[in-house]
Amino acid sequence: MATWRMGTSRPADDTTSRSNPELSHRVRSLVFLPAVSAVTRPAVSANGLVPSLEICGLHKSFGPLEVLKGVDLKVAHSELVFVLGPSGSGKSTMLRCCNRLEEPDFGEIFIEGDLITGRGVNLNAIRQRIGMVFQAFNLYPHLSARKNVTLALRKVRGMRWDESNAHAMEALDQVGLADKAESYPSELSGGQQQRVAIARALALEPQVMLFDEPTSALDPELVGDVLEVMRNMKAAGMTMLVVSHEMNFAREAADRVIFMDQGQIVEQGLPAEVFGFPRHERTRAFLSRVKGM
Repeated sequence: MATWRMGTSRPADDTTSRSNPELSHRVRSLVFLPAVSAVTRPAVSANGLVPSLEICGLHKSFGPLEVLKGVDLKVAHSELVFVLGPSGSGKSTMLRCCNRLEEPDFGEIFIEGDLITGRGVNLNAIRQRIGMVFQAFNLYPHLSARKNVTLALRKVRGMRWDESNAHAMEALDQVGLADKAESYPSELSGGQQQRVAIARALALEPQVMLFDEPTSALDPELVGDVLEVMRNMKAAGMTMLVVSHEMNFAREAADRVIFMDQGQIVEQGLPAEVFGFPRHERTRAFLSRVKGM
């Protein structure tokens, strides 16, 4: 089992970092180190490795509306899985269940083989292992970029001021915003605010990153910098589950694409397969309606 540690270089694929080599180098300065686990089970994938993230029989309803209808999904180490689907298909609810922002009605979720659902689980510990970036940036407007990052480090991990500041500056540097450390959210563009949100999640050294429509609130010209950070995170080996409609990014960077509809995974496969030769009629209908397809 592994977690993120900042400050030590490891090899990465330079072909994924085209537009900003310096930023690529910064994000790739993350490395995996051992982490302490809790209750585990011997859940292995076809290649004999425990998945980084495993969802088993996930059900979730809101009143009479059944949003998730038995979702099963395994995400391997360093895999980027891209989730597509119409509004209301359960994509965001699935992500929110993965870090316990929503409580599943039935089913189990495992991180590196550790069960994170059920009673008696330390939610703060879970959310250190699973970073999440939302459509809304969720930054505190009265805190600088640096203090937005240090707050979680001090509250969740109990770091001292000097230690949390050092970690925050590393994380901001890795997303190309060290020079904006003392800027307030109102002084930053939408893309910069989202990169601060990513830095805040990375500073906790998660094992898995969840992205819920991270670029949908941004002006088109600001999307590129956020996608570049995500691209470089993949190059550094981060396991990522991404809900988005950035089709070109999915084609280029995803290892696997999943299409969800009505609370179920309808189809999944390599990007070239799902985009080029979708098997399910519902997938074909959705893709035909998405701009750029």
